[in-house]
Amino acid sequence: MPAKKIVVTGAAGLVGQNLLPLLKQKNVGEIVALDKHPTNTATLRRLHPELRVVEADLAEGGPWQDELEGCTHLVIGHAQIGGLYHQEFVRNNIKATERLLEAALRWRVPYAVSISSSVVTSKAVDDYTETKKAQEALIAASGIKQVVLRPTLMFGWFDRKHVGWLARFMQKTPVFPIPGDGRYLRQPLYAGDFSAIISSALESEITGAYNITGQERIDYIDLIRAVKQAIRAKARIQKIPYSVFGAMLKANALLDKNPAFTIKQLEALVTPDVFEVIDWPGVFRVRATPLREALETTFRDPVYSKVVLDF
Repeated sequence: MPAKKIVVTGAAGLVGQNLLPLLKQKNVGEIVALDKHPTNTATLRRLHPELRVVEADLAEGGPWQDELEGCTHLVIGHAQIGGLYHQEFVRNNIKATERLLEAALRWRVPYAVSISSSVVTSKAVDDYTETKKAQEALIAASGIKQVVLRPTLMFGWFDRKHVGWLARFMQKTPVFPIPGDGRYLRQPLYAGDFSAIISSALESEITGAYNITGQERIDYIDLIRAVKQAIRAKARIQKIPYSVFGAMLKANALLDKNPAFTIKQLEALVTPDVFEVIDWPGVFRVRATPLREALETTFRDPVYSKVVLDF
């Protein structure tokens, strides 16, 4: 078989940091990791000194685009997930993708894994949702042979937001607040499983669009209880009125210009979405890790569980 050259964008983020150890383990060929975050890129280099890691802002054209020369498989994983300003989402989800596709078409990249999001089919209306829809459409229109993967909320090693942030907060506070009654259905996806799906796609070069949803449904409050058990936390879980929780987030945003949890994410949390569950273990021939086993691996791995990415 011809040697593979796999280029991963957003490589220092949650998906990339979980994917790269798996690709290394499988000895898939040359790997090039692209990301713009200085601190997280440094972490990536420290953990994987044998890989080519390039720190670059994809929204700006430059020498990084030549890294796609000879690329056989492109994993498009860069994304602005949280933030307070509309332009951040436009720059990092749309403009960066336009520059990436320019390079991919110039170097005739034959196959891509487009990491989209379940939000593109959700009821939510926010900057993340709208720009992820636009990003997915841009990649689809490129004409590159591709698979589109739409994961739900993910957790795993290096999770600096969402479940990872909640776990660290729980370890620091005596009381953990829950907005409202906490009965908001979640379908969390383990990043280790999602990485296995990407790896499978890189091998088979499957095409189509797939909604990749956690196989287990769980209410938010029960997920928090499972996290508490996994990290052996002592915090008391306390329900508080939704309005009070929202006011706390707004006050925090005045002090923290890059908050881990925003009022828009709170609104998305309580949006009553139920995502399609397909037989992705059968389609991609991977094992679905049971939720509590995945939480144990996430928070108690001797190597990766203590590594926290910067915001």
